[in-house]
Amino acid sequence: MFKLGRQLLITQLILITCACSRSTMYDFPQILERDTLTVITLNTSTSYFIYRDQEMGYHYDMIREFSDEHGLELQVVVARNVSSLVDMLRSNRGDLIAYNVPVESALKEQLLYCGPSDVSHQVLVQRAERGDTLLRDVTELIGKDIYVLRGSKYEQRMNNLNRELGGGLRLRYLDGDTLVEEDLIRMVSRGEIRYTVADGQVARLNHTYFRNIDVGLVVSFDQRTSWAVRRETPVLADSLNAWFARVNRAPHYLRLTKRYFEEAKGFHAENASTFIAMFAPGQLSPWDSYFKEYGKQFGVDWRLLASVAFHESTFDPDGRSWAGAGGLMGLMPATAASLGLSGTDLFLPEKNIRAGAQYLKRLIDTFASVGNEMEQVKLALASYNGGMGHVGDARALAEKYGANKDVWDGNVERFIQLKRLEQYYNDPVCKAGYFRGDETVNYVHDVVTLWQAYRERVK
Repeated sequence: MFKLGRQLLITQLILITCACSRSTMYDFPQILERDTLTVITLNTSTSYFIYRDQEMGYHYDMIREFSDEHGLELQVVVARNVSSLVDMLRSNRGDLIAYNVPVESALKEQLLYCGPSDVSHQVLVQRAERGDTLLRDVTELIGKDIYVLRGSKYEQRMNNLNRELGGGLRLRYLDGDTLVEEDLIRMVSRGEIRYTVADGQVARLNHTYFRNIDVGLVVSFDQRTSWAVRRETPVLADSLNAWFARVNRAPHYLRLTKRYFEEAKGFHAENASTFIAMFAPGQLSPWDSYFKEYGKQFGVDWRLLASVAFHESTFDPDGRSWAGAGGLMGLMPATAASLGLSGTDLFLPEKNIRAGAQYLKRLIDTFASVGNEMEQVKLALASYNGGMGHVGDARALAEKYGANKDVWDGNVERFIQLKRLEQYYNDPVCKAGYFRGDETVNYVHDVVTLWQAYRERVK
């Protein structure tokens, strides 16, 4: 039935294509016949990235839904930077751009803007802890130190705003070769700088990591953005427009928006001491018997399993992360399925802990050649949190640049953090692309620290 309906759709689209233009040789009907949709996008925290060895991203998830609905295989082509997106589309490297392309008159002769559209702004990022005075108007920026990346669009916008206000902004510049805008947002959160500027969508996503920042003050004019296709593919454009008009108010689309731009991410390790005090002497959690049983079965310290479970779910068997990891051990569905665990079984404590212990042991054994047990554990924890692909990239970078690929602290750890920078994640030795490595660095540190505390509490 699906094949018949799909064939009718292809036939109808071919007729529409022929009616639209006799010169059109390649459009959505041909894509459907080929069974593959090739998408051009960027490796960023909002568009497309790999996390826990799963492809993710706001724009990726949307175009994945469109592809699945039409029975298409999705092929992703990653551009090096924003300026190359349109060039790659025009040279037929892909069928569409799934990224926020600025809607500009100069490009309308080459592109058809379609699908998801948005009005973007640059916003002020400021700390919003108790006692902080929030700026609510751009005129209040006069006399304030505002940090931006040198040579960035934010520098250009702040210089323009300074002229609009008649001067008085104190612009401070940081090196755009060694930092990205998310680094400056983190610096605001930590109190190292007071103000920076970021794209509104990037700022909203980072607010889910750093709850002590405010991103509400708009400091630029409106800029319409949208996905785009070549002008020669109007049926694809119409199909994307019709699809998005239908789904943009649907519950699953609203959940997708909430997933990336509202749900809290990361973990606050200061809560660990509270949980340790909740249980009787010699007890770490309500699930100790399972940690002990499967720790022994797979040869993993049961207190390490408990530490992982605490950081993944705070011992909540029904827990689910923003990325979709579920249960006590925070297993991704695909990972759980590879261990024979699927559906609601993911949330059964005993089965989840068994699978988590088996998976962690598998990761530890992956690094058997390292030799040092603690280094094996740290590399395995980094892989558990961020994915084997990124740890493999970081080890390859460490080896290439003269560091020790078998040592986490200061070596692999350093290069997994550098994978947020274009010159590193685009390095030929890297396969998994962009990565927000600070969260994984914090994860390894926090799990190992709690594991050590557990070993002192329970011998």
